[in-house]
Amino acid sequence: MGQKSIISRKKLKQSAVTYSFVLPDFIGLLIFIIIPIVYSLYMSLYNWNFANVKEFIGLQNYITMFHDMAWWNSLMRTFKLTLLYVPALFSFSILFAVLIDRIRSKKTAGFVKTAFLLPYSITSVIASCLWMFLYMDRTGFINIFLKTINIENQKFLGSTTQAMACIAVVLLWINMGYNIILFLSAIKDIPESYYEAAKLDGANNWNIFWRITFPLLKPTSIFVLITSVIASFQCLDLIMVMTGGGPAKSTEVASLYIYKQSFEMMKAGYGAGLSVFMFLIMTILAVVMLKLNGKESK
Repeated sequence: MGQKSIISRKKLKQSAVTYSFVLPDFIGLLIFIIIPIVYSLYMSLYNWNFANVKEFIGLQNYITMFHDMAWWNSLMRTFKLTLLYVPALFSFSILFAVLIDRIRSKKTAGFVKTAFLLPYSITSVIASCLWMFLYMDRTGFINIFLKTINIENQKFLGSTTQAMACIAVVLLWINMGYNIILFLSAIKDIPESYYEAAKLDGANNWNIFWRITFPLLKPTSIFVLITSVIASFQCLDLIMVMTGGGPAKSTEVASLYIYKQSFEMMKAGYGAGLSVFMFLIMTILAVVMLKLNGKESK
């Protein structure tokens, strides 16, 4: 009996140590994710303008949402931004990661990685202001350059057809360095013997990339795709500073529409309902990508 109690105490201590490491993460998850989601779901069942007493209205906010064409239009613009941003980020991140991996000089490789990573350390507001100067109609650097090669001035942020692409470029500039580092770390983990065996079999660089490098980057690729889709849905501060949703609401994405409904129109309950719906969309997209990855891995 005494020996069993000693063993059980050891197991209890081991379990306590294990849970003590997990506990901070669980507390963070509870405070910053679970509680806000539950509270948003609770708020979505009420009509509240931050001043008056909350009025319970059940699912009325969700019924209103399904008839709100301005909301659906903003959601379509969000998907447009996602389609502009995510494929470009994914492609350029892998491309530059492969190119940097081929640099033999450690100093040169370190300098290049630092240069790509610098924009990620800049706040979105500063990055927005910087690119607004670059995009300026007459005095912006990009238009000055275009003028030297006999291309007429572009409106960029003042154009309903160009503004969203300009936002996607800034998002790409900010986040590409971080994703390059992720892909570069994954490439470094691929055993060199795989490449040596492929070269002995006569494979060229193109075949080596598609048959060895790219398939083995799949876990990192899925992570990058999920986080970049989420980033495109969360793009609020960048758009607020650069365009405010204009011109003519051409860059009014879902997150900005939710902000306006919640804090400008003072419809806290309706804004909460829209937030819950957008959270469900992002969750479904993430689960679908993970499921597809799981099926391909089998």
